[in-house]
Amino acid sequence: MKRAAAWLSILTVLLVVVSVGCRREAAQPTPRAPAPAQATPGAIPTPTPTAAPAPSPSTPRTGGVFRRLWDDPPTLDPHLASDVTSAYIIVEVFSGLVTLDYDLRVIPDIAERWEVSPDGRTYTFYLRRGVKFHNGREVTAEDFKYSLERAADPKTQSPVAETYLGDIVGVKEKLEGKATEVSGVRVVDRYTLQITIDQPKVYFIAKLTYPTAFVVDREQIERMGRRWTDQPNGTGPFKLKEYKVGERIVLERNPDFYRGPAKLDRVELLLAGGSAMAMYENDEIHMTGVGLADLERVRDPNNPLSKQLVQAPASFDTYYIGFNVKKPPFDDVKVRQALTHAINKELIASQVLSGLVTPAYGILPPGFPGYNPSIQEKGLKYNPDLAKRLLAESKYAGQLPRIVITVPGTGGSAGLDLEVIMDQWKQTLGVEVEIQQVEWATFLQELNRGNLQAFAGLGWVADYPDPQNFLDILFHSKSTQNHTFYNNPEVDRLLEQARGEQDWNKRVELYNRAEEIIVREAAWIPLWYSGERFVLIKPYVKGYRLLPIIVPRLKDVWIER
Repeated sequence: MKRAAAWLSILTVLLVVVSVGCRREAAQPTPRAPAPAQATPGAIPTPTPTAAPAPSPSTPRTGGVFRRLWDDPPTLDPHLASDVTSAYIIVEVFSGLVTLDYDLRVIPDIAERWEVSPDGRTYTFYLRRGVKFHNGREVTAEDFKYSLERAADPKTQSPVAETYLGDIVGVKEKLEGKATEVSGVRVVDRYTLQITIDQPKVYFIAKLTYPTAFVVDREQIERMGRRWTDQPNGTGPFKLKEYKVGERIVLERNPDFYRGPAKLDRVELLLAGGSAMAMYENDEIHMTGVGLADLERVRDPNNPLSKQLVQAPASFDTYYIGFNVKKPPFDDVKVRQALTHAINKELIASQVLSGLVTPAYGILPPGFPGYNPSIQEKGLKYNPDLAKRLLAESKYAGQLPRIVITVPGTGGSAGLDLEVIMDQWKQTLGVEVEIQQVEWATFLQELNRGNLQAFAGLGWVADYPDPQNFLDILFHSKSTQNHTFYNNPEVDRLLEQARGEQDWNKRVELYNRAEEIIVREAAWIPLWYSGERFVLIKPYVKGYRLLPIIVPRLKDVWIER
């Protein structure tokens, strides 16, 4: 799972954008690999191992430095990462058994190929030989066993291990301190690893593309302790050369990367510097999102910048306000529904956010596998009269307790959209709320601990293209990422049934039924889906891909000058 700060993404039109042009990979499929699934309209089929694509012949030169603005990441430990800011860097420095390619298909990475047992529960991964950590030590199956068990070790305190590895037999026992090993992870030999899961799940292989399943160096971690991420010994196409907090992060090419070295010499992520547009126009950075204040002038055909403007595909993300349904007044569904019906999303999207977002009334974003437009149509729309009636019918009518919404940030506005929403609540319902801002890493910690009454300035960005990545992870009552503490036995039943369902159409039907209930009971207030995203990229930057989710992409970027 990856969370992104909505105030940043909306008001700068997604600084956390991901590239131009058209999420990973290795050798031939084995004879026992299943045949490719047939595509279903609106679905991304379950992929099988395929041959890695040949290097593009249109990449004429190597060398150069790519620069862009970024933020300090909350962590560089792949087993702790739960946000876009961290993941963008981690996927370039580390790698795993499998990855996603630019068409969002699961492909081999350090694993050269894999086989799935007839019962769909055991995955056998055959590792490439000669894959090295950045220090030159070869990666083996033992390294993956250690890494998966480290992620599941309660001492690691991973906020996402159960979410992304919990299907593996023995992971929950390890997380609970009841086992010293993960029984479902077995080293067959130096280059062969077996993973057994609790039941057949068509989406399981895609979960291994998330950093929680990435390989890390046991020797370094045991030698350096918590400081190991100061200069992590990864396996990815780039090495961390320098990290000065609040100043910059420098990545340098890994010449021994097993899928061929990157073309860039370095990537510089600037963590301070002022106005992104000014820096772009002064040639200090090579790309930037275009905010509301600059969009009209940049789109003017008479402006030379207009030729550098790229329209990115909408991200697979949903921005929202979340309620802790265990805390008053959000333990009353009518309060949640009233607040939802009191928001005029259409007005905010068109007049405040200049049409750069799409109002959200469901959980799954448009174009995402399993998206159902009828849920969007039947969502809780703006209805001030109904909002007033619901609040009057709630158990908190006339005596709402203090409401505090926590947002990530360190001062200034909590976001134009949230300010208007608060005004609409006050004008329609007489409800006043307080805003509490906390720094991004602290926000994530408090969110994971369940300490927030309500939270906003937040988006869920897909990690892999399956509705389970939104609905099951975020709303099943036992999920560690269910920060609303929403609990509906019927929703749990539907989500659990969908886990083992092999038929795509039946799975989608189950997810759609669960989503309808979740939307109706307003565990979230869905706010926005990313609309058109506009990005400026220097014309001599080639191969930078704009994609709807985070995937490793910097390896294929080059500077043409």
